[in-house]
Amino acid sequence: MPTRVPRPSASSTGPSRTARGAAAEELAAGHLISQGYRIVARNHRCAGGEIDIIAYDGDTLCFVEVRSLANPEHGDPLETIDRRKIGRVVRAARNYLETLSGPWPEMRFDAIGIVLTEPPDIRLVREAFEASAT
Repeated sequence: MPTRVPRPSASSTGPSRTARGAAAEELAAGHLISQGYRIVARNHRCAGGEIDIIAYDGDTLCFVEVRSLANPEHGDPLETIDRRKIGRVVRAARNYLETLSGPWPEMRFDAIGIVLTEPPDIRLVREAFEASAT
């Protein structure tokens, strides 16, 4: 029987992936607020989808995907948004829209890429993708 080697704990390798993701979402929320966005929901989940941040930029309802990488040598975090991820965000956006009454506002999908360096490198892309991209 092969010997099982334990994985290093988060304490010996730095923050867990979940902790890094939460930190990135906090940075993203702060960045959006500094850009004049008004956050109305975070981590909206439904069957088959999730949206990290839902916010208004003026009168436009924005569904914001947050992507982060701990190491800048691993590339651009925004490049990790693939067709499958877009589908999950769009599914969750449709679910969120079902909760709204009255006419729907103008909408768009934004993305924030964060490289968790010190200081963090934060890039906001408005209209990062369209619902028709799925």
